[in-house]
Amino acid sequence: MKTIPLTTLACTLTAAVLMAASSLATAQTTAPKAAKPAAASKKEAAAKNKPPVSASRTQLKSTAKNVAAGIEAAEAAMTPAELVIAERVHVGSLPCELGASVNLTQDDKAPGYFDLQGKNFKYRMFPVATTTGAIRLEDQKAGAVWLQLANKSMLMNQKLGIRLADECMSPTQVAMAEVLKRNPPPSVLDAPKPNVIAAEPPLPAPTAQ
Repeated sequence: MKTIPLTTLACTLTAAVLMAASSLATAQTTAPKAAKPAAASKKEAAAKNKPPVSASRTQLKSTAKNVAAGIEAAEAAMTPAELVIAERVHVGSLPCELGASVNLTQDDKAPGYFDLQGKNFKYRMFPVATTTGAIRLEDQKAGAVWLQLANKSMLMNQKLGIRLADECMSPTQVAMAEVLKRNPPPSVLDAPKPNVIAAEPPLPAPTAQ
């Protein structure tokens, strides 16, 4: 029987161990590489199904523009009578009582509409016809009413039931207020009494001669 030297046997076993280790390392290295394409394909599929961000933003901007255009079109529908009322509205910075003030400006892009601003409020107003002849502007959504008389203006909030500003005056109203102070209009209670013509006394009867 032929005897194998120990050195040769040791070399053979070492080579076998090295080959096994090399095969195991190769298998571990190639396994993740095979899994990567599958993960990448899932990401690509998700990206394809996701809607483009730019398209959704463009759609939102387009919708907002359409809404704004609709509002402007609705505001442009002003009757001739309302436009006549709007021409009589006093605009500008109007001082009010107790040191308050309001700023009333006309919207040049929407004739007949006004922006009224003051401390802690801002209203979008339009004229409303009245039977008394007073100038009336309203913000129906907020419940605000602006009344312009000959000598003063006032702002009320009908929803809250309060008066937000009073004794607001433009230069024209200040002049009218001075005129009314010097020549106050007659009161209903001071109406002149009807003249009563006293009856003449009867003539005395003729005496007998």
